[in-house]
Amino acid sequence: MSMVHDLSQAAQASANRRNDAGEEPQSSDWRKLLSLITSSLENSKAEDISVIELDPGAALADAMVVASGRSTRHVSAVAERLMDDLRKQGIRGYSVEGLETADWVLVDLGDVIVHIFRPEIRELYNLEKLWSPHAPKQH
Repeated sequence: MSMVHDLSQAAQASANRRNDAGEEPQSSDWRKLLSLITSSLENSKAEDISVIELDPGAALADAMVVASGRSTRHVSAVAERLMDDLRKQGIRGYSVEGLETADWVLVDLGDVIVHIFRPEIRELYNLEKLWSPHAPKQH
């Protein structure tokens, strides 16, 4: 299964979860989650951490976080540390994709989606450009 397909499945699952819940989370809730995520990534020495806030009311999520690890081992360690920090805060019910190969690990928390890449893979997919509000729109 390709990484693009994994991303598509995770995005659809996130949208379904939010629609099934019937309500949008409070803004401060996802911002607190975002703070926990960025702190965890910084503590595990993730590189080039980028936060992309999505349009309000977006079905996918409220924000995406994109970060890099220096190698597959580092990507895996960053993701494991994030999941450990989430567990310590009592946060459960998220999905994780890509941990087996650790070229690109996606942690879908519903309101925030975290992408941790090896630098070459990050450059290939260039999610910051794709999701930037200033990116050219496809028609």
